[in-house]
Amino acid sequence: MKDHDSGKLRIGDNWNAIRIIALSQSNPLKAVAEFVENSIDARARHITLVRGKEHGVHFLRIKDDGEGIRRNERGLPDFEYVATHICDSIKKRLKAEGAPGIQGEFGIGLLSFWTVGEELVLTSSGADGRTYRMHMKKGDPGYRITQKRVLLPEPGTELLIKNILPGIKQFSGDKIQWYLASELRDRIRNSGVEIRVIDRTARAEFKVEPRQFEGRLLHEISRIAQSDLYVEVYLARPDPANAVGLYRRGTRVIESLSTLPEFSRAPWTSGGLQGILDAPHLCLTPGTRSGIIQDEAYHRLTEELAPIETELLRLIDEQRRAEEEQASREVLRSVHKALREALLILPAEEYDWFDLRQAGPKRSRTAAESPAGGDGDALELKDGVQGLPGEEPEPAQRDFFDYAGPLFSVRISPASSVVPVGGAKRLRAIARDRSNRLVERDLAFRWVIVEGDGALESADGEVGSFKAPSDPGLVRLGLTVKQAEIECAAEALITVTDSLLPGNQSRDAAKQGIPSYTFQKAPGELWRSRYQPDQNVVVINNGHRDFVFASRNKALKVRYICRLFAKELVAKNFAGLPPAEILERLIELSLYTEENLK
Repeated sequence: MKDHDSGKLRIGDNWNAIRIIALSQSNPLKAVAEFVENSIDARARHITLVRGKEHGVHFLRIKDDGEGIRRNERGLPDFEYVATHICDSIKKRLKAEGAPGIQGEFGIGLLSFWTVGEELVLTSSGADGRTYRMHMKKGDPGYRITQKRVLLPEPGTELLIKNILPGIKQFSGDKIQWYLASELRDRIRNSGVEIRVIDRTARAEFKVEPRQFEGRLLHEISRIAQSDLYVEVYLARPDPANAVGLYRRGTRVIESLSTLPEFSRAPWTSGGLQGILDAPHLCLTPGTRSGIIQDEAYHRLTEELAPIETELLRLIDEQRRAEEEQASREVLRSVHKALREALLILPAEEYDWFDLRQAGPKRSRTAAESPAGGDGDALELKDGVQGLPGEEPEPAQRDFFDYAGPLFSVRISPASSVVPVGGAKRLRAIARDRSNRLVERDLAFRWVIVEGDGALESADGEVGSFKAPSDPGLVRLGLTVKQAEIECAAEALITVTDSLLPGNQSRDAAKQGIPSYTFQKAPGELWRSRYQPDQNVVVINNGHRDFVFASRNKALKVRYICRLFAKELVAKNFAGLPPAEILERLIELSLYTEENLK
């Protein structure tokens, strides 16, 4: 083999290589972040970005109070070195010597202005007290240096990009601020630099604050991180926008770790995690700094994240179970409240299943208020829908906000009832404020028969007495309640009949209270729910297609569970009735229950 059969690579067209490097940055906001990083590397304490328009030309100005451009042996800004040492950054040598807080190393960041605008003006002062500028244009290999006429030189560096590219004009100050807050989160936090973005077009100013994550910080994860890997992960509400970013030395490399093929799996794709993974040992692709070289350092990262993934999966599953339990409690509470309200409205003779009207403390009554028949207990109503199973009893001393406000609504209990011909029925007015608290003071009542036959006694009291006529029919009662200038009205329907439904054979439900519910996953089976009387529990098949369909929406899921409750309660308490009658009762109970769902 001859000597000329081997050799060294070299660049055949230097200018073409520069063009490729200059256009390698695909994200203009990333280029802006690199300019800001240069200021942070120069030990700047204050950085200001100004987006605006002068003389019809859009511009972006980045000004800092850092160390400025390195000076040559004459004490002048060494623009020539900057322009002629592409891919030979001095910062690379500083990092090799152990200089802390330095990020750039490739010497190509300045060329990124090609992806932002048409012209670059770099300004810095010299030791002679004068200010100098370097001018560069996109696509032009030349540069020129001029002196700026100013009375007093300003410290630091100013980078001005003019003739902003059309696609970049849409980047508002708010968007720039948001991007920098995420992209340079830890660099801003660790350096203490203050960054402001002034958007003159929108007449707005923003301070770049390191991004704050939402959710619960998982301290357990940071404790098991190995070597120099920094992990800060938060468990948040599921959202497709949630992501864990991959950083290197405080600068974001990839917005979402899940975009890497090796991490395109749970927990990174769960949508329930926010935070950062900072791996300072990673090697990045020079052109974009958003790509990772899959070398030994990258392989090390995959190994170090394995135990972290296992722990995250455990914590996510634990959180999911807790949320499901909380959601179940909320659903049960909503269903119980709705059922209580419905059963207070519906005829006590037919729907007095759970002794709701006897559950509350007895109110003192005068002899005139005492019931004449066997329905007197129907007036012993609880205040609203309080007192669900498992709740603490009301304290004897009420807080200030427990006292009722002005009158807001009124309803009649029961709002629908059945009375035999010639019989009597006592009804109560339930007045509430806007927060559903019972109003009892300074009320004036007026009961009237709006439609139908019959007679009223005690037409001006909280409790009205209705005397049924001798013939069957439908009677509509009206009630008006006044408190000062506030007036509310309600109506009730009374069915006068010569035949009543037989009483319930079993009172087990009344003794046990409104049932709770649990889930049993039985996909492929047709049953939706079952009632277990020994445990007073409604078992819901959460594998049924209807449950899966209803679970897409919280309100729909609550309504579905409420209907299952109605089905089981009607089936138990109206056992023996013809199917058609049971269906009528199911519709009736569902109607009044769903009205009160929240």
